[in-house]
Amino acid sequence: MRILITGTAGFIGFHLARLLLSEGHTVHGYDGMTPYYDVELKRRRHQALLQSPGFVATEGMLEDREAFDRAADKAAPDVIVHLAAQAGVRYSLENPRAYVDTNVTGTFNVMEASRRLAVGHLLMASTSSVYGANTNTPFAETDKADTPLTIYAATKKATEMMSHSYAHLYDLPTTMFRFFTVYGPWGRPDMALFKFVDAILDGRPIDVFNHGEMYRDFTYIDDLVRGIRLLMDAVPVRPVEGEIPEGDSLSPVAPWRVVNIGNSQTVRLEDFVVEIEACLGLEATRNYMDMQAGDVIATWADASLLQALTGYRPRTEMRDGIAAFVAWFRGYYRK
Repeated sequence: MRILITGTAGFIGFHLARLLLSEGHTVHGYDGMTPYYDVELKRRRHQALLQSPGFVATEGMLEDREAFDRAADKAAPDVIVHLAAQAGVRYSLENPRAYVDTNVTGTFNVMEASRRLAVGHLLMASTSSVYGANTNTPFAETDKADTPLTIYAATKKATEMMSHSYAHLYDLPTTMFRFFTVYGPWGRPDMALFKFVDAILDGRPIDVFNHGEMYRDFTYIDDLVRGIRLLMDAVPVRPVEGEIPEGDSLSPVAPWRVVNIGNSQTVRLEDFVVEIEACLGLEATRNYMDMQAGDVIATWADASLLQALTGYRPRTEMRDGIAAFVAWFRGYYRK
């Protein structure tokens, strides 16, 4: 297949591209190299991918419609996987405009190119943050997700709704996936695991929000991209007479669905820190803090729809995933 992936210099896009290249597919990557975090880390990811003759990279911003259209025309993709976004729940409190520009306007450009090129399947990243104030756990795709708590979550919910309209109007098969807390080698410096490992190795204290009484569905990166890869082949079809299997989020009026990709386990933040300490053989100095604005107490994925569609469920144990990250971190940063 010919696959266009946005965000290939990012954490998830890099791992997905590497998986697809290992299967012999052609991948055209598109990324803006924004300075939200270390650009050198992003460039190193692209350098690793460029070792494969099946990979081509274009640097450009999603908001630049003409630049993205040129890249899409060159790629002539069978499938588009849209992962690029302005990420980060907390940063959205500081710079909300960046989220509207990239996540809404940029995603609109991706959808327009997908419609124009009549791609066989458009897959786009959403987030568990769209569940917002929902207290029903584990989160299921058929739950209402109308109470986002940050502009980041709101922009992702907006792209879900935008993509549904395109799927309905233009018969564009579309799968949205909601990611839960993703971690692993080559991870983002703004994520908790990276921050904690870096600080503990340097002897600096770590900030532990809500005094460690927060719960997250930590999903290992290899499990996540395997789920995406399998969903690429699970192309949604507009249902006949609106009939939808029980538990399926398939739209009654469009070839569109949303799928959780999570580990289906919820881990207390304090226990997460203890696992990191055990892996490093070092004790963290904790700076216990109150909840930050926009945070939620818990995330927890119901991944039964993913399993029903693909036969697959994420399965990496947290301690194994943390160990893999620590090994990469020590090697990359020579610590």
